[in-house]
Parts: sequence; C-alpha cells; structure tokens
Amino acid sequence: MLSQRLPQLSLASTYTRTLASEFSGAFQSTGPVCDPLAVDAGQPLATRVAELERAATCGAIGPSFSFGTLPFGQKNIYQAAFSFSQSLYTGGRLGAQRAQAGFSKRAAALATTTAEAQVLLDVTQAFYDAALSDRMVAIAESGFDQASATYDQVKLAYEAGRQPEFELLRAQVARDNQRPEVIRSRASRDVAYLRLRQLLDLPASEPLVLDVDLEAPEIAPPPPFAGALAAARAAGPSDDRTSVRQAETVVGLRQAAISAARAERLPSVALNSSLARVGYPSEGVLPGVGDFRTNWSASATLQVPILTGGRLRAGERAARATLAEAEAQLQQARELSLLDSATALQDLTAAEAALEASAGTVEQARRAYEIAELRNREGLSTQLELNDSRLQLQVAQANRAQAARDVQVARARVALLPTLPLGAR
Repeated sequence: MLSQRLPQLSLASTYTRTLASEFSGAFQSTGPVCDPLAVDAGQPLATRVAELERAATCGAIGPSFSFGTLPFGQKNIYQAAFSFSQSLYTGGRLGAQRAQAGFSKRAAALATTTAEAQVLLDVTQAFYDAALSDRMVAIAESGFDQASATYDQVKLAYEAGRQPEFELLRAQVARDNQRPEVIRSRASRDVAYLRLRQLLDLPASEPLVLDVDLEAPEIAPPPPFAGALAAARAAGPSDDRTSVRQAETVVGLRQAAISAARAERLPSVALNSSLARVGYPSEGVLPGVGDFRTNWSASATLQVPILTGGRLRAGERAARATLAEAEAQLQQARELSLLDSATALQDLTAAEAALEASAGTVEQARRAYEIAELRNREGLSTQLELNDSRLQLQVAQANRAQAARDVQVARARVALLPTLPLGAR
C-alpha cells in the first residue's frame, strides 16, 4: 500500500502494422493528367488567366506539401511513451488500505505461530505414542513369556503325572491367547513409528530410538516445556491466546475496511503526465531520428462521486456487517479461550492424579502374580487364579504407561496453550 503513495513511472513501447485504413487514398488526385501550371509573366493578362483556368480545371494546381507524411493511415507506426502519475489526495483511502495490509500481515504471522505450535504438539503426541507402543509391546511379550513358562511347568507336571490334562490344555490356551496380543502390539508400534518419522521428515528406513522411560517412578515434564508449563499453571485460566489476538486483528481489519468504504465518498486528486515519441517510417525502412515526433501532455484529475446508484452506501453497510460479525467472533474466542485453558489445566490435573494412583498398582499386581505363580507351582491354586493375576498385572502395567503418556502430552498442551488454536488436541 505504501507504493501507491509514491510517484508512478512506466515505459511502454509499441509497434503497429496497419493492414487497412479508411484514410488510404484520401489525398490522391482523381482528375485528368495534364501539364503543370506554367505562367509567363511576359504574356498578356488574358493569356495568363487562361493558363490559370486550364491548370485549375485539370488538377495541375495542388498542395505544396506531401500528404503522405501525415500520420493518418500509415502502415508502420513505432511508439515509445513514458507515463507519470502521482496521487495528491485520496480522501484517506490509501491510509485505510495501508492499515488493512498491516492487519493482514499481522494475521499471517499469528497464523504461522499457531501452525508451528500445533505441529510441535503433534510431534510431542506422536513421540509419546511411539514410546507407549514400545511399552505395550514389552508388556505383551512379557505376558507371552510368562504364559509360556507356565505352560512349560504344567507340561512337566503333566508328564510326571502330577497335573491333569485339563490344566495342560488351559495353560496352552492361555499361552496361545497371548500371541495375537503381541502381534497387534507390534503392528501398532510400527504405525506409531511411521507417524513419528513422517512428522520429523525422516526416511521410513531411518533407525529411531526413543530415549524415554514411562516406567520411571518420577516423570519430569518434557524439558522444552518445563518453563512455559510452570508459567501457565501460575497464570491459571486466561484468554491471552494467539487465537484471541487473531480475532482482534480481524476486528482491526474490518474497521479499516469501513474507513476505506467511507473514503470512497470523498474526492480524489491526481497529477498525470505522458511523454511519447511516435515514428512513421517509410515502407520497409526502420524509423530514423528525423522520423519521430513528440507528444507531451500533463493533466490534473479531480474525481468526485456524485451518483453511484447506492454502491458506496451498500459497500459501507457490508463493511459494518462484517465488523459486527468479527466483534462477535472476538467475544466468542475470548470465552472459548477461557474454557479451553481451564479444560486443559483440569485434564492435566486429572492425568497427574491417574499417574499417581497407578504408581503402586504395578508393584502390587506384580507381587500378586508372583504369589499366584508360587501357589500354582506348589499345587495350591488353579490356572484360573494364575491367569487372572497375570491379566491384572498386564492391565496395571498398561494403565501406568498410558497414564505417563497422557501426563506428558497434557503438560505439553498446557505449555503450548497460549499459541495453540482453540480446541487443539
């Protein structure tokens, strides 16, 4: 928009070939061919007058210049022109357009910020999803190993005559039921790793090792988000969000549009000038220096809208309607921002509570499985009790890993909340 305030200078060069013209033959003589006028001053007056009448009658008297040099109907025309213009007064239109451009630039920068924050959250989620899939594979493989060890023990006891065939079949079924779980867990892990590689723009064959422990007793916040997380928790629910600033920018843009619509009603003044060199060369010959003629003009233009059929009024009303819509969206963005930030903080609190509740469950379930395994080995319990203990251990381990993943993702979301789009997950 700043360029429209500055002088405008342009160069245009054209070549025109006239194929047919209404001026062709306009100055050609169609009378009879006769001898040119020749007046002898020594002859009597009557003789001289007769000579004049003769020459005028047959067309011997003509113009003293060549009409072929006129620009009308020339076959070849070469033109080079400089055009200059300068806006002197626009009624505030250029200022409003410049303000609109500034708001549009700010909106683009804010949109870039929110997009970057969303990508960062997506990468964090994909990272911990891959870590969770690793842990699920380990849990499934551990369950399969435990079921296989139990089957081997029962098989030995059956062969020694200390266990019935029913217990052997039950142990075999329990082991075989663990195999599909291992296969599904590995497939989910492959998909999670592929998703992470895509977000990191890594080749599918690139080796990837995740340095994260979802089994750690104390799980610290992800280092990149630790500072922002503490600040967000201290601030509490807030509407200081990039999305709200985007809505504010749209309101400013709509206000500038109203100013531009008002400026359309005011006069505008501009200064214009044009300098052109036009050449009319002979047929088949390029124009020389002497073949060019100069056209130079300067003008000042004043434009005042008098009757536009309601167009300007309709444009201003439309601008006011879009402003009202933008203001309503701004209020909605503020309310949704408060709700979104409060929800994110509550989700984080709930995730941390679930993680804390699962802290001792894994150890308790592991101890219960060890006792059940010992009781079964000594013949004091059945396969049903052992399988139930194994299942409870796997569920406890999975819940612990899922809770750790949810906590880390919730922490990242709270830390990125000021720059995330509304409702980002």
